[in-house]
Amino acid sequence: MGISIYVGNLSFDSSEQSIRQLFERYGAVQSVKLIEDRETGRPRGFGFVEMDSGAAQAAIQALNGVDLDGRSLKVNEAKPREPRQSQRW
Repeated sequence: MGISIYVGNLSFDSSEQSIRQLFERYGAVQSVKLIEDRETGRPRGFGFVEMDSGAAQAAIQALNGVDLDGRSLKVNEAKPREPRQSQRW
């Protein structure tokens, strides 16, 4: 199983293919998922890339702060999603 990498500050023009090509410079990419708004379907400006451990660490080191489509990327190891708490009034 690979490591999930958070990729933030993405341009709305960035595509899964352009992200894949950027990360493949550092090793095999298992998956790319760009997050979209549920209601509008528009990009939310972040996503996740899954890679093997060694390749993931190399990509994180090399790509954090790199310019892609006019935006400076924020790249780090993804943290597990915290469970949402129900809001009862």
